[in-house]
Amino acid sequence: MRKFLTATLLLLACAAYEQQIPAQKQTPSQPETTLKVDVKLVNVYVTVTDDHGAPVGGLKKENFVVQEDGREQKISVFDKESAVPLSIALAIDTSLSTRHDLPLEQASAKRFARAILRPVDALSVYGFSETVAQATGYTAELKRIDEGIDHIRLGAATALFDAVYVTSRSLDKRQGRKVIVLITDGGDTISRVDYKEAVRAAEEAEAIVYSIIVVPIESSAGRETGGEHALIQISEDTGGKYYYATSTSQLDDAFRKISDELRTQYLLAYYPSQRVSNSQFRRIQVAITGPAEGAAYHVRNRAGYYTTKSDF
Repeated sequence: MRKFLTATLLLLACAAYEQQIPAQKQTPSQPETTLKVDVKLVNVYVTVTDDHGAPVGGLKKENFVVQEDGREQKISVFDKESAVPLSIALAIDTSLSTRHDLPLEQASAKRFARAILRPVDALSVYGFSETVAQATGYTAELKRIDEGIDHIRLGAATALFDAVYVTSRSLDKRQGRKVIVLITDGGDTISRVDYKEAVRAAEEAEAIVYSIIVVPIESSAGRETGGEHALIQISEDTGGKYYYATSTSQLDDAFRKISDELRTQYLLAYYPSQRVSNSQFRRIQVAITGPAEGAAYHVRNRAGYYTTKSDF
């Protein structure tokens, strides 16, 4: 009799469990969650300058038109730079070819940090020669930044593309605006990654690259310029800019112009509409419209973004 009761109770328990299964499968919230997974806001930081290269402030949301792969997008977020924290990776070339200019570069970099950083911002110092070394983590403490700049050391070769790659990866998970400032003579002699890997890392991190190319006083007509051309292209593709400097005053001027631009940038963000291309890379175009359309303004922004991240 006891065995019969035990078996009966077991059968009843199984039947009750089976009746609960359909109710679990019909949870109404599950389809909604799945539909929202792939929606991604695309951030585009835009710099507008006039014919003299001076940043243009005071523009409004209606002054901008954003397109992705030729299709106009609705701007969901419009903001000025002052509301967005800034992370800067400052990378200084310490290869043997820069030994005469390095003290001047260090002094100028310190002045730049003092001019640009706010309490909400952060800067990390890197030195690069045959390797890329982080001298300080991201911080707004000027004393730590000064110490980091002072402690970078001379090396032999130049791993320029590695510097772009490493600083981009360090910025990848940070929030807000992300900027790489490179001070270099433009050569690359020993990088482990190539140009394509470096520029993709910068684009995936949404980093804006500014290049200050220091031309030695004893400039040689036969100096290697391949790195210079690559830096120019990386700067343009990420919405940044490049500068040449042959003296301390020009170095300071380049830093001042970078600071001015970073204070007058615009943030345009949108949710991509239906895509017309299967390409992994989506091209972004930004134009000025409305009353400002006839003005001689120049617009800079990143060339586009990748829909999936690489696994280098």
